[in-house]
Amino acid sequence: MSKVRVGIIGCGGIANGKHLPSLAQVKEAEIVAFCDIIVEKAEEAKAKYGTEEAKVYSDYKELLKDATIEVIHVCTPNDSHAVISIDAMEAGKHVLCEKPMAKTAADARKMLEVSKRTGKKLSIGYNNRYRADSRYLREACAAGELGEIYFAKAHAIRRRAVPTWGVFLDEEKQGGGPLIDIGTHALDLVLWMMDNYKPKVVLGRAYHKLSQNENAANAWGPWDPAKFTVEDSAFAMITMENGATVILESSWALNSLEVDEAKVSLSGTKAGADMKDGLRFNGEHNSRLYVNKVELNSGGVAFYEGASETAEVLEAKMWIDAVINDKETFVKPEQALVVSEILEAIYESSRTGKAIYFD
Repeated sequence: MSKVRVGIIGCGGIANGKHLPSLAQVKEAEIVAFCDIIVEKAEEAKAKYGTEEAKVYSDYKELLKDATIEVIHVCTPNDSHAVISIDAMEAGKHVLCEKPMAKTAADARKMLEVSKRTGKKLSIGYNNRYRADSRYLREACAAGELGEIYFAKAHAIRRRAVPTWGVFLDEEKQGGGPLIDIGTHALDLVLWMMDNYKPKVVLGRAYHKLSQNENAANAWGPWDPAKFTVEDSAFAMITMENGATVILESSWALNSLEVDEAKVSLSGTKAGADMKDGLRFNGEHNSRLYVNKVELNSGGVAFYEGASETAEVLEAKMWIDAVINDKETFVKPEQALVVSEILEAIYESSRTGKAIYFD
């Protein structure tokens, strides 16, 4: 069987750090086209990951004219996710778009509409779902082991880890800071675990408290306050239609020693679970409280097959498998859309000082 021919649009950090090395480990796929507005980046990516005959482009629309390309990975800034994904699907390609789905919820809705109309698969790069602890916890939730999950926390807290490269600090390009960058991962995990995609009301606040500090301590060196136009932290309370409550916390810079990223805490009627110190379950049994920590390195569970691979590689393999065998994608665009709608509501709530209600 011929391999799935893949084109990469955007050859920056996320492409080189995640998509390209992961796709390189998928034997059913070959990367045959590379596009970046800085053509040297595309040429470097081709030299490392491309086939011998792979082509390089500076204009993604020229790449999309190649009818032999079946799959496109969109690895560009948030403001171009929608237009490129839509153009790719209109050109007959399946699309894996990096998270978040789009800069705005309206754009995300357009992406979903085009996917349905064209019949082309669309998935979003929420790779933390593919981690061993995430998949194990999702199975437990789906089996009802926690009962009704009525309270949850989505954790995305960094103490001082502001990304100072690319356009991360540019609100116009990205739409926001830590909330839309890493908070989106934590929120996706929580909604997926709860299997609850019906928000009712959102109350949130985004802060610009540390972003203007000069010569700040930071994992990637001091940021430039003049270029820091997004929030440095954001927090929200989300009430779902069924009465469940979700607390979302996100930061790139926060005076806190509680540092957790892409983790969740869940409280149900039968038990609770969290990812604070490995994967832990807690509850009551025979009138005694218990805490059980799951050993995830031993395998032995059917769905666990392949979990020894990194989440990013598993994401790439399952995505290409969904394309080849016409399977449902692991991350559904309908789910990613709700994440984007909630994120947008949090920003709106912060701007207006009011709670945002969903219809």
